[in-house]
Amino acid sequence: MSAIQSAPSPAVVPREETQRKLDRRSQAAALIKPLDYYTLADRIEQQAAELGEHPFIIYGDTRLSYAEVDTRANQVAHAALACGLKPGDVCAMAMENRPEFFTTWFGLTKIGVVVAFINNQINGKPLQHALESTKARAAIVGEECAHNFAQTPDIKTPLWLLPDAEKPAVEADLAGLGSEFVTALEQASTAQVDRCYREGITAETPTLLIFTSGTTGLPKAAIYSHMRWLCSGDVMHVTIDARPDDVFYCCLPLYHGAAATSVTSTALKAGSAILVRRKFSVSRFWQDVRDNGVTVCQYIGEICRYLLNQDADAGKHRLRCMMGAGLTAETWRRWIDRFGEVDVYEGWGSTEANTNLINLDNHIGSCGRVPDWNKTNFRLIRYDVENDMHLRDDKGFCIQCEPGEVGEGIGMIINHPEIGGGRFEGYTNPDATEQKILRDVFSEGDSWWSSGDLLRYDEDGYFYFVDRVGDTFRWKSENVSTQEVASALDDFKGAELINIYGVQVPQHEGRAGMAAIVMQAGQSFDPQALYDLTEERVPRYAAPQFVRVSEAADMTTTFKLRKVDLQRQGYAPEHCKDPLYVRDDKAGTYRPYSAEVLAEVGLPPFEYQ
Repeated sequence: MSAIQSAPSPAVVPREETQRKLDRRSQAAALIKPLDYYTLADRIEQQAAELGEHPFIIYGDTRLSYAEVDTRANQVAHAALACGLKPGDVCAMAMENRPEFFTTWFGLTKIGVVVAFINNQINGKPLQHALESTKARAAIVGEECAHNFAQTPDIKTPLWLLPDAEKPAVEADLAGLGSEFVTALEQASTAQVDRCYREGITAETPTLLIFTSGTTGLPKAAIYSHMRWLCSGDVMHVTIDARPDDVFYCCLPLYHGAAATSVTSTALKAGSAILVRRKFSVSRFWQDVRDNGVTVCQYIGEICRYLLNQDADAGKHRLRCMMGAGLTAETWRRWIDRFGEVDVYEGWGSTEANTNLINLDNHIGSCGRVPDWNKTNFRLIRYDVENDMHLRDDKGFCIQCEPGEVGEGIGMIINHPEIGGGRFEGYTNPDATEQKILRDVFSEGDSWWSSGDLLRYDEDGYFYFVDRVGDTFRWKSENVSTQEVASALDDFKGAELINIYGVQVPQHEGRAGMAAIVMQAGQSFDPQALYDLTEERVPRYAAPQFVRVSEAADMTTTFKLRKVDLQRQGYAPEHCKDPLYVRDDKAGTYRPYSAEVLAEVGLPPFEYQ
């Protein structure tokens, strides 16, 4: 969708300078070898011994030092042993962001237990699936999550309560939660746990199970080894030059990979403090940053858009860098203009990825750069959006994209006893793991991780996220990226957010674009203003043919927009109770939906499935 207008590209950093930064990251990634007897628990104990009373976790008025976190983790380890857990067992955790999340997680790790993070907002079938797919020997349930388990019948996994004074549960919801872990914790020693429980555990051994935050179907539990988690911190430590006097802001859910890896692992490696908030709060964000001297923040693109839509003043702050994903060029520019210059490390990857990209140059809009193809296992291959397949040459091999072409990002799978990079550790479900592997890509017998993400790159090697496979659709013989259309309309006046997706139109090939728009409080949707903006920003084939003005967005807890239900409801008024509008190019505006308007623009009624 190169036809979408974009702002002038920022200055280009010499390739040699970018590669020097990438080489430094590669060196950091190689510090820990697969067969090293070094684990997450070893790093915790090492940092606690060296840093002692230096702050580690900041939560409201609570300040826990590295030594205090380690001591509390020891108590959890002894309690877990008393309750029958042993090395190699899987123990699930369902808890909101609070200090106990860290001490429970770290304590279980000290005795070689694999920890499965459970989404603290799910119940019913998704919760049952999470416990069963991880084969959890037990689940430690924060009292704040008790209601989810009470609403889920037939759970076979033993459930152990961990109290939460801030959010006490009603008595009925506590009925299925055992008290044995709490009792053991109250009686547990603070002494260091014997390292014999980690004997034989190497860096390549799994330590975490983190569920993907997919927007469709039941999530899959991705496997994280000690090496992979620790290397995440080693790499980002040198990337952002993290220091002990840094304060990281953690407002994304810790059960998700971003907060549990990028923030926690990097802060631990650097000896920094982490300011923890239960949930992201638009109204408290800048106050938290100012009051606590926050210097490093992790973001998701939607968070930045929410903050830009508020009138709050950032004031004088110490924020020096941000790391995350999903920041569009327009939002990026608005952020810098309003809140001041900060280093933005926009990246591309996923919970289970064996490769990644990262923007080290503050090149606005880019998610990373490849200055030298010989120094990465990442490749971009041609993909046929219309037929949902990879394009192959006359020998049957995939074709690498040239600059400007949209393709799927993939990572060569490397399995070497002395190299951790390039490994695809997969999921707890072997079939799900196999489905993410492409074979015979460039030669017979090779194997590559399939991201399912479409990207493109320019002549300078800078990459730009386009869309997920399946989110890009075809209309009027043109490929349309939902991500690029949403980015182009990102600053529509009064909008809280815009979700773009394709809907099926009977008797038409492909899908027509549709926008679900959530307006800010006190703002009204202006159909003429939206039409004018689409005329200015996007080609007509890419402009949304339909609009629904929603009261709230359907999002995952990590701010990813869900689209499947919206696509299913389409523009059928009997299934979509929101106000609907239809694009009328002859009238030059969006008109309120009616059967007559639909007929006038030459489109048939939607067929609900």
